Amino acid sequence: MARTISIGAQGFEEIRKGGYFYVDKTGFLRDWWLAGDVVTLVCRPRRFGKTLNLDTVRCFLSTEYAGRGEELFGGLDVWEGGTPERRSAMRTLQGTVPVVFLSFANVKQGDMQGVLKRVNSLMVSAVEAHGYLRGWEGLTDADRAALADIRRDMDPVTCAAVPNTLCGLLLRYWGVRPVVLLDEYDAPMQEAWTGDFWDEAASFMRDLMNTTFKTNPALGRGLITGVTRVSRESIFSDLNNLEVITTSSRKYRTAFGFTQAEVDAVLAEYGLEDTTEDVRRWYDGFTFGGEGHVYNPWSVSKYLDNRGTLGAYWANTSSNELVSSIVRAGDDDLKGDFEVLLAGGTVLETIDEQVVFSELAYAPGAVWALLLAAGYVTAPGPVPRNLEDTPRALVLTNLEVRKTFDRMVQGWFARARRSYGRLADALLAGDAEGATDYLRDVTDACMSHFDGATRPAESEPERFYHGLVLGLLAHLRGRWSVESNRESGRGRYDVALVPSDGAGGSDPAAVMEFKVFDPRRERGLEDTVARAKAQIEEKAYVAGLVGRGIAPERIRAYGIAFRGKEVLVG
Repeated sequence: MARTISIGAQGFEEIRKGGYFYVDKTGFLRDWWLAGDVVTLVCRPRRFGKTLNLDTVRCFLSTEYAGRGEELFGGLDVWEGGTPERRSAMRTLQGTVPVVFLSFANVKQGDMQGVLKRVNSLMVSAVEAHGYLRGWEGLTDADRAALADIRRDMDPVTCAAVPNTLCGLLLRYWGVRPVVLLDEYDAPMQEAWTGDFWDEAASFMRDLMNTTFKTNPALGRGLITGVTRVSRESIFSDLNNLEVITTSSRKYRTAFGFTQAEVDAVLAEYGLEDTTEDVRRWYDGFTFGGEGHVYNPWSVSKYLDNRGTLGAYWANTSSNELVSSIVRAGDDDLKGDFEVLLAGGTVLETIDEQVVFSELAYAPGAVWALLLAAGYVTAPGPVPRNLEDTPRALVLTNLEVRKTFDRMVQGWFARARRSYGRLADALLAGDAEGATDYLRDVTDACMSHFDGATRPAESEPERFYHGLVLGLLAHLRGRWSVESNRESGRGRYDVALVPSDGAGGSDPAAVMEFKVFDPRRERGLEDTVARAKAQIEEKAYVAGLVGRGIAPERIRAYGIAFRGKEVLVG
């Protein structure tokens, strides 16, 4: 009988006691402990089992669970696997180490005051988890004063020092150096970037990381998880003892996410063996340390729980606002790369896996590093020896991610008052007036919402309008190819809609040229449209489509003129 899938149960003890669905990843615990690294940072996309793995470490090591090794871990890899020597070492270790556990997964407040309030509460709870310390006879007056200062209204300096203080007390009480587990350390950092309080958050996190993992003589081991490896200059400036595990690291490459063998086994357990190919297209595609065919565990679990119903489960688990804002405000090259990716193509990029948030607005490498770490793109194949100088082939991770981006693009224009497909319908039908009306509605509704809606109109206006129209046509992929800045005739057209039925087909095609009103030489938007259409003719932009076998009578040529929110299609 298939095990019950308890959605939302992230506690290892709860899952094991309930006999719920669980894929054994306890080998990570053994491998990490025996590696001997003092402080380890593991970067994986959200919903990849980071919180569960850390809670598993807590339940295995913590003195709170002494004597419960066979009960909780019997039959699992960490208890039964490995060489006899390793197995004996791990069984002896179980329940002997004090643990400080912190999770920042829900520290997503929109300002620094809210972040500090939430973190203060987490620090108080971490101390209360070791409440026996307050009654310990070994406390000094200074210890009691330090514990009294740990309150929900404490200042940031006191808050950042709490793990250090607690470690010192635990070492003296147990005679064993404690382990500090910090889950989703970068969740508040991503909120700080989008909420414009980055400097305050970075300063606090730098202090917390330094006092907890660097200048902490009582620390035994540290294990940190997150989505990104935030710039060393911002957060980890003093942590020269840090072992960083990114998507390219071979260490622990199968410890997070489901492997092909694991997916095959669970599909068989739930009687869904015949859906293997569908599950692969939707949820496979992640690559860690050169290990391909790693599946999104959350989506697979939801698929099983919903009795084989495919859906974009991972995409709906949290906000995509950071990625959305970066892509939306990206330059023409970035948008062009996304056209290639959304069409199933590959882009070559050289990536530094250290995410520098301050460079996201202008450095393509920083953007791709974030997208790779977050799981939106993947780099299949072996990891190059020289990561810094070797371009890597990137693709969208899987069908779930592709659908996420499709929905993201459509969401940018959700405030438009007419149906999303009206622009394409009008352009393909030769209805310039209808296309004008639709674009006027969109610009009225969305110009203030779309990132950069005013600044590009001052600096590179055609680029902004270019991106706007590309977004509105994104849903056509499949029956039409939406192409941008492609060579044709004697130049490059701005956008073309190329029917997939090709030569001998009947679907119409369209070529578009965008122009922004120039008051120095034009009296109105009609003149701007005429200038755009003249360029289409002079540069013979339709020649490339004709060369593909598309009859000239099937091709519509449009000049599209803009002046702020004003628009005219002709």
